[in-house]
Order: sequence, then structure tokens, then C-alpha cells
Amino acid sequence: MTESQEHIKVSDEVLAICAVNATRRTDGVAEMAGGFADMINKNLLGREMAARGVKVSEVDGEIELDVHIIALYGSQIPAVAWEIQENVKKEIAYMTGIRIQAVHIHVQGVKANE
Repeated sequence: MTESQEHIKVSDEVLAICAVNATRRTDGVAEMAGGFADMINKNLLGREMAARGVKVSEVDGEIELDVHIIALYGSQIPAVAWEIQENVKKEIAYMTGIRIQAVHIHVQGVKANE
């Protein structure tokens, strides 16, 4: 196999879905929080995006993610954010072999245990 044949492009949506899966498995996360685009898809199109709450961007040739969550009441938010960052990086590296430069956590709210 030549070097050009070994190069595989992974879509942003695949990276986002990996990030969602890793985030949802993290203790202290109540749910993913969507942004404006997610709200439009859900309200106008009647469907919820699988990668809700994650934005993938490329900055200076490096991949960065923005993860929007609702935290569980009583959880230590800095510890939860750190664990999400670690889990997301590990999940994406394991599933795709891609190294993520940064995972930015945005806590959009807090939800009480039900």
C-alpha cells in the first residue's frame, strides 16, 4: 500500500458522534445541550441530530471540538469537564486514530436528579 492509499478522510459528523458517545458515558453529564442549529433541526425539520451538542472545527490544521452539556446537580463541574476532555480524546483516537488538539467544554446549565 502506498502512502496516498493509507490516507483516509473521516467526516466531521463521525468525529462528533464519537464525542457524543464518550460524553454521554461520563459521570456528571445529564444530557447534551444543543445550539441554534440543533434547535432549528428539531423544531422545523422534526428530527434531532445524532451529533447534537458538538461542533467540530479545524484551527491551524488541528482538530478542535466544542462540547455543550447540561451537568447533573451536585457534580463537580471542573472534574466532569476534565473527564469529558479525556474521554473524548481517547474515544476518537481509538475509533479513528485521529489526535484531537483541544476539547472545549461549555456547560449550558444544571439539571437536578430525577
